[in-house]
Amino acid sequence: MKQSCPFGSHRVIEPEGVLPQAAWKLDNTMEPWDNEVLIDVDTLNIDAASFRQIREEAGGDPEKIRAIVLRTVAERGKQHNPVTGSGGMLLGSVNRAGARFPVPVRPGDRIATLVSLSLTPLRIDRILDVDEERDQIRVEGQAILFASGIFASLPDDLPEDFALAMLDVAGAPAQTARLVRPGDTVLVIGGGGKSGLLCLYEARRRAGVTGRVVGVSYSEKGCDRIRRAGFAEVVLRADASRPLDFHRSFSAALGGDLADITINCVDVPGTEMASILATREGGTVYFFSMATSFTAAALGAEGVGRDVRMLIGNGYARGHAEIVLDIARKVRHLF
Repeated sequence: MKQSCPFGSHRVIEPEGVLPQAAWKLDNTMEPWDNEVLIDVDTLNIDAASFRQIREEAGGDPEKIRAIVLRTVAERGKQHNPVTGSGGMLLGSVNRAGARFPVPVRPGDRIATLVSLSLTPLRIDRILDVDEERDQIRVEGQAILFASGIFASLPDDLPEDFALAMLDVAGAPAQTARLVRPGDTVLVIGGGGKSGLLCLYEARRRAGVTGRVVGVSYSEKGCDRIRRAGFAEVVLRADASRPLDFHRSFSAALGGDLADITINCVDVPGTEMASILATREGGTVYFFSMATSFTAAALGAEGVGRDVRMLIGNGYARGHAEIVLDIARKVRHLF
């Protein structure tokens, strides 16, 4: 008889022997095992790279976006984008918990999951609305959270959809806080988006008066948002998918200097080499973007002879929910 696993392996249908995130298909039967929580779901926050891909595939048609999401969940038992490999997170209310779920929860508790939809058993009964501005989808449905699954209770002083959007990128500013030191030159690519602005805020705080913070956006709208935020000394409009042009523009803007820390928050592929070329020898590149090809990053750095430390964007850092909600209260006006 199959035993329940704290990491959810008992929900894997195919292929056998893998964990839920790597699985092609999960069992999304909405009867919780003894170490699971059943959640009544009302909002899916799709990660930026995935939502962009879905929107492009749908040609911007909301009805086609709905159809793509419904098809994915029906086929895979989870919202796991087969193109980008990413998911997002969800907001809902606790329905009931198994007797061995390790964290006390009560029916009706409002929670946001802090684990990816790409590993979360999900059933969608109906899609009510597609919010293309926030990359959010209103649904009627249910989901399962495993014993190892982390979550956050929703604060009373922030709108739920805003808090959910901030929690979706909570790992980015938390990891930025760990990386940046006083005096560092910090580059944030994709600085005009929600994760980028949060990273700019934390970079400014950590780099101090002796450091420099540079915010880059592909669009003028994103650059305007960075300027209004006031977290960056240098604001640069540049296309990170064109690495040589980007390198020249960035180097010129900094008088020939390069970044000590580069944080990549974009939602499009092909920006690995711009990040690497903008970073000094011995510096650090933090790829938070789910559009990153780590093969392209590793082999590309080798190809240009650049010795930089490259970090994968871990969406979890201890205390990251508390960190991002604290920042969100300070920068809410920007959104």
